[in-house]
Amino acid sequence: MLKRGIEFLFVFILMACMYIVFFTAYGQLIKIGAIVIYALILFISIYSLMLENRSPQHTLMWMYVMLLFPVAGYFFYLFSGQLYLKGYLYKSKRTRDRDQWERLMRKEESRDLSFLIENQLCFAKYAKNATLTPITTASRAKILKNGEETFSKIKEKLREAQKFIHMEYYIFRSDRLGREIIDILIEKAEQGVEVLFMFDAAGSMKMGAKDLKDMQDAGIKASPFSPLKYGFFNQKFNFRNHRKIVIIDGEIGFVGGLNVGVEYLGQDEKIGFWRDTHLMLTGEAVYTLHNVFLLDWEYVSGEKVLDNHVAQKKPHTNDELDGAIQVVPSGPDTQQGIMSDFYYTMMSCATKSIWIATPYFVPDEAIRTALRVAAAKGIEVRILVPEINDSFLTQYASRSYFSELLRNGAEIYSYKKGFLHQKVIIVDGNIASIGTANMDMRSFHLNFEVNVFLFGTSSIRDLVAHYEDDLNDSEKIRAVQYHKRGLWERTKESFARLFSGAL
Repeated sequence: MLKRGIEFLFVFILMACMYIVFFTAYGQLIKIGAIVIYALILFISIYSLMLENRSPQHTLMWMYVMLLFPVAGYFFYLFSGQLYLKGYLYKSKRTRDRDQWERLMRKEESRDLSFLIENQLCFAKYAKNATLTPITTASRAKILKNGEETFSKIKEKLREAQKFIHMEYYIFRSDRLGREIIDILIEKAEQGVEVLFMFDAAGSMKMGAKDLKDMQDAGIKASPFSPLKYGFFNQKFNFRNHRKIVIIDGEIGFVGGLNVGVEYLGQDEKIGFWRDTHLMLTGEAVYTLHNVFLLDWEYVSGEKVLDNHVAQKKPHTNDELDGAIQVVPSGPDTQQGIMSDFYYTMMSCATKSIWIATPYFVPDEAIRTALRVAAAKGIEVRILVPEINDSFLTQYASRSYFSELLRNGAEIYSYKKGFLHQKVIIVDGNIASIGTANMDMRSFHLNFEVNVFLFGTSSIRDLVAHYEDDLNDSEKIRAVQYHKRGLWERTKESFARLFSGAL
């Protein structure tokens, strides 16, 4: 609290110094004193930034911002949340979550993964040690393609709930789809089913107050993540909960790219067709996904619910082995950059192919290197992105990375049927990732995310088939044609790339 107070004081002192220098008739000595104080505050801030030992490019970017944009640069740096990325922000949640995961995982039996083949074992060795969540062989994953299939299945399973429904979304709108789900939740709550409903305060700003009241009146417990009225003064407003989780009776879990709104059904006239991928889990992986939700719920509500549900773990009893599954949360409550590390390791273990589908392709240096080296080695690298993005900066920042990949033999496809929003990586056709994390700096460092990693599961075949179908609705970007793009296009790409580290 003291450090935060000092930084807010710095903002006002910087503003006062600028006012004295440019808008008052004080004497020269007073103005020189104001300039010295201003410079001293910037020096302290830049020195603190340097001690964080980030990448040189990232550190220099923020130094330039603070130096070249008086007051506004420091203000943007402070309120972007960057200042506390490695500091106290979410420290209590991070510490408590780690303690809880260690306690829960002490009860886990080590799984025999010897059935995995070489490239899968390469990735599994890292995945097993890099996070506290287990790799389970007693789970099943079903791929759900697009909104119609996903929400039909979610609504079906919600209606079958007998004990509890736990739901967490980044965007939840009060439109036709949102109201259909709310009506089901209210109906189940009135039947005595426990309903916990968590939503991100920024992403779900368009959820109506009346809908919240209707849910609460029916006995549903609803809590926002990082309410905006508090976030501005504690820097948390830029750290959003991007997770999409539904848990039903501890037996079924849903996770993936789809939020709740009619646009995710492809029924928004401005957006058009919406291409996305979601996942339905059964078996032990649901237990891990559920714990991610419960730890989030305890944080936002202050209610202790984790121990009430720990005993409800239900192993999958199918005799036939179907690969392995790992649920991995990431964000300010976990090891910084862990999702980027998972992506990098997946790609490093590839022997034949790396297929990526992402709406926001702003990779960090490690991932760019992995892709460039893989392509140069003759590994098939395919990157599928939407033709039109919903953000100028992300659209042109993504394109700025195409040149180096095309030069090394990567294939890049532009999806033209509609907006591609799925977050999928497939390696060698037998390792895959599906979840909420985009391939950009926001997902790697700022947002709360959760992904599911699949090792040799039969569901990967569906992902491969869907990806090949998506290529039929895409246009391959030709290297010669791309390199002939105009100066104005290159200018927009270079401009957007300058800010890609802060996207």
